[in-house]
Formats: sequence, C-alpha cells, structure tokens
Amino acid sequence: MRLDLKVPFAEKDAAKKLGARWDSARKIWYVVGQEDSAPFAKWSPTPHDESSPVPAPQNKAPALTRSAGKVYVGSDYVEHPRLCECLPWDVCDKCRTTALSAVAPVPCR
Repeated sequence: MRLDLKVPFAEKDAAKKLGARWDSARKIWYVVGQEDSAPFAKWSPTPHDESSPVPAPQNKAPALTRSAGKVYVGSDYVEHPRLCECLPWDVCDKCRTTALSAVAPVPCR
C-alpha cells in the first residue's frame, strides 16, 4: 500500500535513507509496502493538507453546469451553421447573432 508523505525539502535526505521515494509526476514523497510506518509518522499528512487524498463524493449525481469557456465534445457538442465566410474569431454584422462574445464588427471579405 502506498503512503504519501509531506516531507520538507530540508528533511528529504532523512526520508530517503528510511526508504521513501520521490514521485516526480505528483511532486510528493511516498513509501510503498512498509509494514511499520512509525519512522514516517512525522511526515504523514494531516487530513486538511493538499497532499492528502480527497474523499470521493458519495452517490451524488454529476452536476450538469455549462460555463463559458468549456469545450464540449461528444453528445454535448452542437455545431452552429456558418452564416458568412469570416474567420471564427472575427464577428461581422451577419454572424453577430450567433457570436459567443461581443466584439467589434469586422466587414466580411
């Protein structure tokens, strides 16, 4: 079983001597398969630390909130018809009604 540790930089060598390993992807020290975790007790994270695992929500339905700037894929994606030949980030008078944001009008080419 993996036990994540909160090791200060100044104490990294001591943790490494005891068998702790560095997870470079998660940027955290950890130990695996230690029967006796007492030597690592001073580095065990408290329940409110960022490095401690977050408990999973229990039987809650996922919230279906739609916010600006989110990319929708799959069945949530809706392609809007093109009204003119302007670039997607330019907004002309023809496509102003379907534009995502209000931007100064650009004449169609």
